Amino acid sequence: MKAQVIRTFAELARLEVAALPPRREPQRILMCTPEYFEVVDVKNPHMEGKIGTVDQRKAVVQWEELRRTFLQTGHEVVTLAGQEGLEDMVFAANQTLVGMTAEGQPYVLLSCMTHASRQREVPYYRKWFESRGYHIYTLTKEAERFEGHGDALWHPAKQLLWGGYGHRSTLAAYEQIAATLHVPVIALELIDPNFYHLDTCFCVLSDDTVLIYPGAFTVEDRAMIARLFSHVLTVSAAEATRCFACNAVALDAHTVILQRGARETVALLRAHGFTPIEVETGEYLKSGGSVFCMKTMIY
Repeated sequence: MKAQVIRTFAELARLEVAALPPRREPQRILMCTPEYFEVVDVKNPHMEGKIGTVDQRKAVVQWEELRRTFLQTGHEVVTLAGQEGLEDMVFAANQTLVGMTAEGQPYVLLSCMTHASRQREVPYYRKWFESRGYHIYTLTKEAERFEGHGDALWHPAKQLLWGGYGHRSTLAAYEQIAATLHVPVIALELIDPNFYHLDTCFCVLSDDTVLIYPGAFTVEDRAMIARLFSHVLTVSAAEATRCFACNAVALDAHTVILQRGARETVALLRAHGFTPIEVETGEYLKSGGSVFCMKTMIY
């Protein structure tokens, strides 16, 4: 099937997922150091009233706790130095889309960030990946906006992307991504501004299980999600908003790292055979981010 952007259930019904090329899952983790993290303006609803409220000491402690947790799961963690004046650079999920070709060549596709301050983060990530042999893809200005793994999430072990659009990424960007990377993209419209990135309301847990906040999606998009995942676990509005419960990281199809305090979600994960590990990211919640936002998986 020719790579395309899939927007309807009827289009998805024609997609033969089993026939898609396999994709090797990355096992290393990239994080950006937090010394310059703060809230200086309002870029999403979660930042309202939070300007100047970040406790820098707590932010560093929380970042270190997350890093240690990743290491304790057996994953190598590498770091990129944060830069003064780039207060959101610590959210390493947003600047690139990381992938690997069928021939084994790792690549990144660079983001077209919505806000000017975040656009300045991308060259530092580009330099880091270039120096490590990654091929670099870029989008044209017609793409308008694209925010990396904030909105584009790989389907498990397949050359297939889920792409959130409506707030920080555009359908035009996914048209270019599908054509450039030769992978189909299942486009999901994000209808609630509180869930401005796909990674705030959609977390792939395993090849047949996904964790979502249903209120972030249209009825048809929820049906598309259910078509490809046998088990769709749902998070309450309270835990999706207060704890960013869907902004979790699933490692090795059984361990799930998430913000502390999402009791219902933790119980749900355990009931379905997952091992939840709770960490504290409260300072980062002030900026509208949590565990998933603070890392990107790399080869």
